[in-house]
Amino acid sequence: MSYLATQRTTVLVVEDEPIVLMDAVQALEDAGFEVVDAYDGEHALMKLDERPDIAALFTDVNMPGRLDGVALARMVHERRPDMVLVLTSAAMRLSGADIPDDGRFVPKPYDGLQVAGLIRDMLG
Repeated sequence: MSYLATQRTTVLVVEDEPIVLMDAVQALEDAGFEVVDAYDGEHALMKLDERPDIAALFTDVNMPGRLDGVALARMVHERRPDMVLVLTSAAMRLSGADIPDDGRFVPKPYDGLQVAGLIRDMLG
């Protein structure tokens, strides 16, 4: 098996609710992704700077701090236009016009395996 065949795709998960974060991380890891987690937008940007291998962002929209998930997605898209963007929320619904590039919205509650499949499909 080649080195490339054994590399796992890395997903950055941003969620301020610890239980929801743990569930999302577990579902994506079970689907074969490497997962980096962050508890808010600022922390996510630090992780993004530390990890150039991150290929996808899965973020909650409603978070504490100066960046909500939409603002975070816009900043991530500016820095890394190649990244896959998936946003989620229980409080609101977003349309494609609200999310940069070809980002997607998944309403809460979501099925972690469906999110993993969506990310995999978006990565090609």
